[in-house]
Amino acid sequence: MKIRAIITGASGMVGEGVMFACLAHPDIEQVLVIGRRPCGTQHPKLKEILHKDFFNLTPIENELKGYNACYFCLGVSSVGMKEEEYTKMTYDLTMHVAQMLVKHNPDMTFCYISGAHTDSTEKGKQMWARVKGRTENDLMKLPFRQVFAFRPGGIVAMHDQKNTLKIYKYVGWLLPIVGFFFKNSVSRLEDLGIAMVKVTKNGYPKKILEVSDINSMGLDSGL
Repeated sequence: MKIRAIITGASGMVGEGVMFACLAHPDIEQVLVIGRRPCGTQHPKLKEILHKDFFNLTPIENELKGYNACYFCLGVSSVGMKEEEYTKMTYDLTMHVAQMLVKHNPDMTFCYISGAHTDSTEKGKQMWARVKGRTENDLMKLPFRQVFAFRPGGIVAMHDQKNTLKIYKYVGWLLPIVGFFFKNSVSRLEDLGIAMVKVTKNGYPKKILEVSDINSMGLDSGL
């Protein structure tokens, strides 16, 4: 099975790392990156579409056909945001993209980057966790071939990444040490990308993948 994957959020740290892992993977035939700004990478497998409004995909609708995977890495921080605004940029945006994709690609595997401690009950005290939980739950209801929610914790960036968070310049070196002592709290970005490819090809017994699941499917679960 050759995978033709759509990746969103490739100008951010997680999306860029997943994109690099996919471009290097022999089972990936083509990667389509959709973003508001250029991802800054060129590769024979890579096609890129610049599109500003993810709430209106009609202008690029025909270019979204013929793919069997989506690795949805687009997201925003909830810091300083009210629930209504965060819901729009997290739940509404994700569901809009997913509904467009499933209309044209029902045989697609949709992988959603969620977060550790997401609230599947949608009733907890943490606003972001409720919104992420609702997003996970409603994605699972769409008629894709498969839907998986990935809940990474701390993430070790790849060495050649350009789009890392500023804080990683100061504390990123600590994450491998934390991961060594607390293996179910930290993942490497390449392992996250590899795990997405593996569930696309082979499925997985769980629809929600925690750090331990991500690490067990990577190249090397040791950090």
